Order: sequence, then C-alpha cells, then structure tokens
Amino acid sequence: MNRVMFAILSTLEKHHGPVRSSQIVSQLASQGLEISGRTARHYLKMLDEQGFTSNCSRSGRMITDKGRGELRQGFAFDRVGFIIDRINRLSVQTDFHPDTGRGRVILNVSYVPEHHVERALEVLDAVFGSPYALNDRITIARGGEHIGDVKIPDGMAGIGTVCSITINGIFLRSGIPIRPRVGGIIEVANRKPVRFKSFISYEHSSVAPLEIFIRSRMTGVLDTLDTGSGCILGSFREIPGEGLFASRRLTQKLVLCGFRSTTLHGYAFQPLLGISVTEGMVGLVELGGLNPSAALAEAGLSANTRAMATMHEYADLRPLDEYLQRRTPGPSRTGTFRAGSHS
Repeated sequence: MNRVMFAILSTLEKHHGPVRSSQIVSQLASQGLEISGRTARHYLKMLDEQGFTSNCSRSGRMITDKGRGELRQGFAFDRVGFIIDRINRLSVQTDFHPDTGRGRVILNVSYVPEHHVERALEVLDAVFGSPYALNDRITIARGGEHIGDVKIPDGMAGIGTVCSITINGIFLRSGIPIRPRVGGIIEVANRKPVRFKSFISYEHSSVAPLEIFIRSRMTGVLDTLDTGSGCILGSFREIPGEGLFASRRLTQKLVLCGFRSTTLHGYAFQPLLGISVTEGMVGLVELGGLNPSAALAEAGLSANTRAMATMHEYADLRPLDEYLQRRTPGPSRTGTFRAGSHS
C-alpha cells in the first residue's frame, strides 16, 4: 500500500455515495497530489481486489467497512511523515479571520457513548474553565449524523472541539510562517507549566503525537485541574523572531473571538519549557487543543478521539454553556472528576 491509495480511501470516506475516478483525480489535485485518470483507475482496481472499495459500475466507487477499518489503522509504513503533511494541508484550508470571527477552523472529534453525553459535558465544563483549553465552542452529533465529513458511529455521539492546529492556519493567513515541531506531555507545578516531560516529532510520526499520549494514558488533565500539578498536553512550534510582536497581537485578537490565551511565547535564542529553538526563531507552546479530549478519556467517557478530524465553520459552533442550559436540571456541576467516575 502506498500514500496514493491512502489518499484515495481518505477521499472516498468523505463522501456519502459513489465517487467517479475523475472526481477523485480532481480532489487529489486540490490537495497537491496529481495523478492521471489511468493511474487512479489502476489503484482503484487494486483497492477493489483487496475489499477496501466497492465498484458501483458507472456511478463510481464507495469505501467499504473494511476500507474504513484499514484507513483508521493506517498504512503504518507508508504513512511515515503523513501527519506533518496533513497539518500543512489543513493549515492552508483554515480561513478563519480574527477580524470577522468567521471562517473554517479545524476540529478534533471525540466519540462518546450516547448515554454518557451529559457526563461528558460536565467534564468539558471543568476543562473549559481552565487555562488548558483553546476554545469553549463545540458541536455535537449523534450516531449516523456528521460533523463535517466525519460520520458518527451508531450508538455514539461525536463531540467536536477546536484543534490547536487551527492556530497554525490563522498565523499563515496573517503572514507569519509557523513550523510545528513536537507534541508532548507538559509537566505543570503549582499551576505553572514547567517543562516537556515527553514529546514526539510531528515530522517523523505517522500518528498525531498527542493522540498517542492519550491512548497511552500518560495524561493527567483532571488531576492537574484538581491539585494544580500534573501532566497536560501541549505542542511546540517555531516562528521567525521578527514575527514575535505580530504573534502576540494576533493572539490578543483571537481572545476577542472567544479563543483562550493558551499560547506561551518564548524569546529569541532561548529554550522554552526545556526545548531549544532553531537559530533566528522563537518558540511557541500551545497548551490548548486536545486537553478536553484527554480529560474525557481519563474520566472513562471517550471511546476514541480523532485529532485534526475535519474542517468546520466557526460561526456554527456553539459555546458549551448553551448545551448545558438545554439539559434537564439535575445535580450541581461542581465536584471532582476522576477516571471511571461516571459509573
């Protein structure tokens, strides 16, 4: 399996019906992957033979359940470096403008059993009230519905939260080059970020690094909220030193649009949270993004999380408070959240 086959499956997954090879070629070209119609048909035939796609005659191809499973697992060998490619592609597609408060942002999507949605909202409420969440706007979809081009499995609810890679796209559109370097675990002591304890390079990973740390149960977001000390998720990026002032001004604008001030700015030639910077660059650490998803996993509520799952219009997201106000009045939302406390 190679990257072209992976890209074709990814394209088919975004559609609810058959897709013709000419459409596939066009959509791959828009992503910077140019192949001929003949090449596309060759790969589609191989995918048919392996059961990953279904030939619907003149209507085109559809991805099968087996294909979706293979897509989720990923073609590990062939996907080395795929995450940085996806980051770059989604960053370019992000068109949110802080002056208008409108445009597309990138969402992470966490899958929660439908009967645990209320409890999941309580956990999110705790995280969104902390310095470790990028934004308090979310969207919720039930089984069979979609968040962007992501279909939610039956029996589950999908909760979309703003992904921190959105910041990359906003910086790029504002003329500030930004380079994602690592994602990892940040140690917090007395409510202050101290250092990266573990991290994985974006450029050498076939899976989103922060997803790996969530699945490995290496986070302690809920403990950090309770005690002020623990382990949260964060990502380290670099921008040219000349862009530091513009970066600070841009993050202030984002606060006015409902974003949180979760970006730590470094200084030229100085490490940030223990990570050295490239000459001429300044380090940035983003504390938001997947911490809400990590908290859901810690509480035993999330079956899975897809980082950088889809694009979504920011104006169509709603503050978490709106979802909480729609609930039937019940017990107080105050209290401590622990792994497995939903049972």
